[in-house]
Amino acid sequence: MEKDQESRFIGRRPRLRSPWAITLTTLITSILGIAFLAAVLHSSVTRQLDPKGCRMSYMRPGYARLNDFDTEHTRFASKYSLYLYREQGVEHGTKVKGVPVLFIPGNAGSYKQVRPIASEAANYFHEVLQHDEQTIKTGVRNLDFFTVDFNEDITAFHGQTLLDQAEYLNEAIRYILSLYLDPRMSDRDPDLPDVTSVIILGHSMGGIVARTMLIMPNYLANSINTIVTMSAPHARPPVSFDGQIVQTYQDINDYWRHAYSQQWANNNPLWHVTLVSIAGGGLDTVVPSDYASVESLVPDTHGFTAFTTTVPNVWTSMDHQAILWCDQFRKVISKALYDVIDVNRASQTKPRAERMRVFKRWFLTGMETVAEKTVPSKEPTTLLTLEDNSDSILALGGRLVLRQLGATGAVRAHLLPIPPPGSPDRKQFTLLTDQKLDGPGDNGKLEVLFCSVFPLQPGQASTVFATQIDLSGETTGSTRLACKNAASDVVVLPASTGSTKYPFFLDGDKEIPPFSYLQYGLDEVSEHQFVAVVEKANVATPGFVVAEFSDHSQSHRTKHLSLRRLLTLGMKLRLPASRPMMFELKVPSLQSSLLTYNLEIGPQTCGKRKELFAPLVRQYLEEPYESKYYVNARHVTVSLHGVAPYVPPPLTRRLAEDGLTFQFWTDPTCSSNINVKLSIDVMGSLGKLYMRYRTVFAAFPLLVVALVLRKQFRVYDTTGIFVSFSESLHMCLGQSIPLLLAALTVLSLSMGTGHPTPTENASFWHWRNSTTTVMDFNQNNLLIGTQDPFFWFLIPLIGLICVGVCTVLNYFTLALTHILSMAFTLLSFRPGWTRNDERRRTGPPTPFLSSSPRRRMITTAVLLFLVSTFIPYQFAYLVTCLVQLTTTVRAQRIASELRSSANSNFYNYVHSLLVLMLWILPINMPTLVVWVHNLAVQWLTPFSSHHNVLSIMPFIILVETLTTGKMIPRVSSRFRHFTSVLLFGISICAVVYGVSYAYMLHHMVNLVVVWLVLVHATSDSWLVSGLNSFYLYDGNVEDRKRGKEP
Repeated sequence: MEKDQESRFIGRRPRLRSPWAITLTTLITSILGIAFLAAVLHSSVTRQLDPKGCRMSYMRPGYARLNDFDTEHTRFASKYSLYLYREQGVEHGTKVKGVPVLFIPGNAGSYKQVRPIASEAANYFHEVLQHDEQTIKTGVRNLDFFTVDFNEDITAFHGQTLLDQAEYLNEAIRYILSLYLDPRMSDRDPDLPDVTSVIILGHSMGGIVARTMLIMPNYLANSINTIVTMSAPHARPPVSFDGQIVQTYQDINDYWRHAYSQQWANNNPLWHVTLVSIAGGGLDTVVPSDYASVESLVPDTHGFTAFTTTVPNVWTSMDHQAILWCDQFRKVISKALYDVIDVNRASQTKPRAERMRVFKRWFLTGMETVAEKTVPSKEPTTLLTLEDNSDSILALGGRLVLRQLGATGAVRAHLLPIPPPGSPDRKQFTLLTDQKLDGPGDNGKLEVLFCSVFPLQPGQASTVFATQIDLSGETTGSTRLACKNAASDVVVLPASTGSTKYPFFLDGDKEIPPFSYLQYGLDEVSEHQFVAVVEKANVATPGFVVAEFSDHSQSHRTKHLSLRRLLTLGMKLRLPASRPMMFELKVPSLQSSLLTYNLEIGPQTCGKRKELFAPLVRQYLEEPYESKYYVNARHVTVSLHGVAPYVPPPLTRRLAEDGLTFQFWTDPTCSSNINVKLSIDVMGSLGKLYMRYRTVFAAFPLLVVALVLRKQFRVYDTTGIFVSFSESLHMCLGQSIPLLLAALTVLSLSMGTGHPTPTENASFWHWRNSTTTVMDFNQNNLLIGTQDPFFWFLIPLIGLICVGVCTVLNYFTLALTHILSMAFTLLSFRPGWTRNDERRRTGPPTPFLSSSPRRRMITTAVLLFLVSTFIPYQFAYLVTCLVQLTTTVRAQRIASELRSSANSNFYNYVHSLLVLMLWILPINMPTLVVWVHNLAVQWLTPFSSHHNVLSIMPFIILVETLTTGKMIPRVSSRFRHFTSVLLFGISICAVVYGVSYAYMLHHMVNLVVVWLVLVHATSDSWLVSGLNSFYLYDGNVEDRKRGKEP
């Protein structure tokens, strides 16, 4: 079919002579592509946006540069610097006396970004902790925050820079540890053990540098055991434009996975290391929060991923920088760090298991399956004494509802009998109140106890129980209960009232105390007989309490429905009037981060009674730990960070039942049904494509450009006419582009259905030794990065957008060359009175000047020498692009002045090559920016990477050849098929591998250029021998040398 299309082309050629011409098919396709792109961009900034809830933080920073950390310690001392943070007015002097914490800034980050967290930590210790003797006895001391000035190095784009920083930081840790041994620099208690490790706090790429430190040759064993990262892309590099950073990521992740796959702790060098990754969520538009997941790297015994929307009392998404200065979040980070330190140990931290418990308590909601309840392991601390004939015991299965506290004017206990073990339906206990629950010995308004009958002997109470609550009055008969306080298991929930709008409050808003919530499975409390809710208020106090035991069948429901059905019909659910206070709905099919949803919740009608609280909704995923709360919920926009494109699978395979879960807290006293409706937000989902697929524009457009070039060469070799980019694109839209996109779509579907699935009971610890299936962590690296067949349409959609983008770039390049050509014409202005016969005699200006072979070889040799020694080849590539642009401008000028087929062919040829080179330019620019940045900070050490002359030499030779105006000769032999196959193969590789390995695109195009240089060599003597003079060819040369100079 293609041959017929090319043969029919000769007869219709004059209609599309102009490179500006565009057919109706190309125009409509391009408009549709740009329209889809505009819809994606518009949706990303207008729909499904998380509210901003960070409060501003304030500090009084001071930085002491450690000048003694010089070239004797590290070879990077002239480029990087080490600082010690001191909060002015709180911390005095530069002597270290606490626990070292090293802050690592991210890509182009500043060492001063440590100040919000370091300031909060200093003030918290100064105002609270140092006055608590018990806390000091447990090993808590102030935190000494060190920070590094990387001169705003760009680590996200350059692997060698990342390795350099890791090497420098390992030396910095050695120096920091030595400070605590130096009496001149340390003010520590000499009885304490020597410091052997440093806590790491990393932001963005600083978190990746932290993990890289442990695989470096100069890493000091056991010098790092606690790593907390914020908005760090652990799962994959943010961009894959540099081959070294892709390889570095691969090495780091392989090392960590291999370490944790060891069966015995002695064989695991990371056994004592904990890694906690905090993600900002939907507001982070710099790094997709999906990439912050560590579920593919560490087991849940050593690390986890949590979102800021999950963190108690934070409950808000954050952008990439706000996660550092957000006031409510920095308070949580500081308190968590103080909770894991212990100066009585050489490591300065608590054991790994205890550190994990601390981090989970501070960063997770407390309702996750991994959350540990403390009541079962506690000893009774409270003796509750009641009258024998007390009427405060509810019937089994009854619900306790208090609309006011202290209504009786005296302390009162309400007892809920705990169902016996072995009940026919699984039961759980839930309690919700707007009051803070008292701990042992507190004198608040409400206390919750789990009690068992305790036959106490006379005179024994004061020695067994620390707290006694005697409600027996003057009666002789009494019941004694040994009780455990439940305050340590309280889950704080955002307050949901008729006036609340967000789960957080901003500066200037009135703070609403959060709700307190308890939730226990029957197996966790079955050893007790009663739940005691003690009203301690002796005057009427506003507040509510709802407590009950509910059946699992009534409070939990799983809806199995496909995404296709949800898209077409939606999902409807009715919560009955007799519902429990908390209802949980799981939808296993909701796992993808590419889709967003609308959740509609009908009103709860309470009649004449005032509702106790407005509906409260929580959406959550089990892994990573992402929870979002919606207060006073009516219309909820739902987005999630679940299964994401290009993200490796977790170490432990997700179960089929894993998916998005909704928890509804509604007022059970409102005897009305509540209707719930869930539907897919199609327009909102478009915006999620931007963050997950913005790097496809480095790869997918190359498919279009390569196919256009392929068609141009096929027509040229057949007819001798090198058609314009626009005309070739029209021909490709008629056949090759749709067929290739269809084939790639089928390929993606086959990859999704044919991938082997490990057995569900396969253990992570044996995945590497399994004889059945090996976990493939690269399974999502290809094509569109997902194996879900529901998203089959993404390849045609992205292809359509790329056609539109390529059309825009083509016309932008045409406009640019025409503008530059007109500017060149104005600069070479001739007087208007020049006679026509003189113009004919002198002829038009000659844009292409034939330089001597010697001069061209010298120019090429100089460039290659600089590439091999000082400059990266990306700089030379930029130069070749500029030279090619100049050549295209000259070709356009002469084609417009001397209209001929040869001139038109040459202009179309160099223009298409320029378009191809411009698509590769963004891949090379980041490394060039890193090189320029190094020069700007006066780091004159030779650039340590990207000096491969073979990566640029073909471009230099081809561009030098084209500056002479030499058209590529037609290939009439069988080798003409090689051009077609080469370009077709590159188009496929660009789509399949281009997103995850974008740096390869330069080398693939380099292969095309090598072939073009060889074809040029058949008619260019300087490329063959470099000795003879350069001759121009006229129209009578043989077919194999059909190149012409305009």
